[in-house]
Amino acid sequence: MKLYQVHQEAFRPYGRVIGEMDFTALVEAMGETPCPMGETVYAPGDEKLEALPVSEELRTRIFGELPIQVGYCNGENYLLNAVEYHHTSEVNVAATDMILLLGRVQDVTAEQTYDAGRIEAFFVPKGTAVELYATTLHYAPCSPREGEGFRVTVVLPKGTNTDLAAHHPRDGEDRLITAKNKWLIGHPDAELPAGSPIGITGENLSVRTLY
Repeated sequence: MKLYQVHQEAFRPYGRVIGEMDFTALVEAMGETPCPMGETVYAPGDEKLEALPVSEELRTRIFGELPIQVGYCNGENYLLNAVEYHHTSEVNVAATDMILLLGRVQDVTAEQTYDAGRIEAFFVPKGTAVELYATTLHYAPCSPREGEGFRVTVVLPKGTNTDLAAHHPRDGEDRLITAKNKWLIGHPDAELPAGSPIGITGENLSVRTLY
């Protein structure tokens, strides 16, 4: 696995760097969010982050005035573990350096499996914001260096990643839905919540091979 930069051409199928907005205040506010070592934490929305002017700018300019949630994913992680996708874009703002492991929804098979060998790794420097397209497979970011944690703001349409309200028949793509606007494929070697759909083949990739 090769480590690319998000400013390189290789990132274009997965998303774009958002260069037209100032994320300084958001990155500073993220410094007050928890960052546990040895695990990751995820909050779909955070009131302090959502109160920042840049959050309203994200709502109007990136999500076309849809209601959004501005939360975070922080901690320490080195493994792929799973891939997920949404039927909408996701914005990540790196409050520290981090690595994203990305793939394409188009490479998910008709049997809802995915070959980990198709994953590509991208380094995202602190202060950089990226829009990940709806066709991009992703999961928790990875630590940029051994023994370091990461902090990233996660912006999605409001309600994404919250509990499902309806029954799902668990066939076709529907068997992958694990939360609102969240479809997931797990690796058999990963520690995931009970009942998570498993379908990643190959190695549970580690970014430690990139250091």
